[in-house]
Amino acid sequence: MSPFLQLALELAIILLAAKAAGYLATRLDQPSVLGEIFVGILLGPSLLDIGHLPFIQSETLAETIKELGELGVLLLMFLAGLELHLSELTRNTRVSVLAGTFGVLFPVGFGWGLGVLFGLSSESALFLGLTLGATSVSISAQTLMELKALRSRVGLGLLGAAVFDDILVILLLSTFLAVIDGSSNILGLVIILGRMVAFLGLSVAFGLWVLPWLAKLAARLPISQSVLSLALIIMLVYGVAAEVLGGMAAITGAFLAGLMFARSHEKERMEAGVHAISYGLFVPIFFVSIGLSVNLQTVELTALWLTVAIILIAVLTKFLGAGLGARLGGMEWREAWQLGAGMISRGEVGLIVASVGIAQGLITQNEFSAIIGMVIVSTLVTPPLLRALFKNKGEKA
Repeated sequence: MSPFLQLALELAIILLAAKAAGYLATRLDQPSVLGEIFVGILLGPSLLDIGHLPFIQSETLAETIKELGELGVLLLMFLAGLELHLSELTRNTRVSVLAGTFGVLFPVGFGWGLGVLFGLSSESALFLGLTLGATSVSISAQTLMELKALRSRVGLGLLGAAVFDDILVILLLSTFLAVIDGSSNILGLVIILGRMVAFLGLSVAFGLWVLPWLAKLAARLPISQSVLSLALIIMLVYGVAAEVLGGMAAITGAFLAGLMFARSHEKERMEAGVHAISYGLFVPIFFVSIGLSVNLQTVELTALWLTVAIILIAVLTKFLGAGLGARLGGMEWREAWQLGAGMISRGEVGLIVASVGIAQGLITQNEFSAIIGMVIVSTLVTPPLLRALFKNKGEKA
């Protein structure tokens, strides 16, 4: 069987399994994303190991699936931005700043203390804390969209807090790596911060003054789906610019692209197309690929107590830190805890930060396994916890 046919067959299996698991999850009164992640774990090396079935010989297939999933998370965050208005997001700046900041400082501080308690070196303990500080808001964004609550105060505050979380974690991680490399200097940190400010400034300026003109021009062109193609191009360029220019996560760029395109009069011409492409193909692949990237067989039993401790610290500190920050920002207690729950998931971001640590020799395989366990649990616990916190009142605002 040719590599292309192997890819086609694996995609068919993934999509069928994702939709079936998503449907089953909704029948159990849970978000569909929970079922899609769960089925990814079942299809992955933890159990069925779909990538090594007898008819799968392609060495690059797993990487191809992963990259298609990365497109899925960009599309998901683009859609999240597309549902919002810039003015709505800026009205929640105080909540976003405080929730994002406390949602990083609590996990980093307690994570460092936990590492010291388990006998890690000061450098390894601090890196463990930084790993716990990361947040992957894509899981929560999808859950809030299903709950029709993305444009609520909680949804707006959550997305803003995730941006501040991203900025703060990158600054802390960059500072930490510079210090241990012996190359710490004020100029380097100023450059890192300047890159972020430059990206945010240029992306907003382009979105406010150039993008509307481009969208009108594309709408007049006598070619099929011109506005949809422009939207996808802008999303991809913003994602690349976020990482290359701003040193931030590509999902932050995709979210900003959606936020900018939401102001365009041509939004309605392409929104249905983006939804169809996203939820018909790429987004299910992304959620399944999270599970496919996890191998429970690599979790060392010798790291069991460390894994349990990391999971508890990761969930509680993000929930309490972001929640208290939101409360200080002016939210009611119920809203604050809803936002705190939305910040718990680490997803692919936690795995990326952890991989940096093991590559740099800052954590051992045991600690890496414990972090993988934390990523799995924090990702799986977020959707049902969010649904439970929203369920009683069926809140939409």
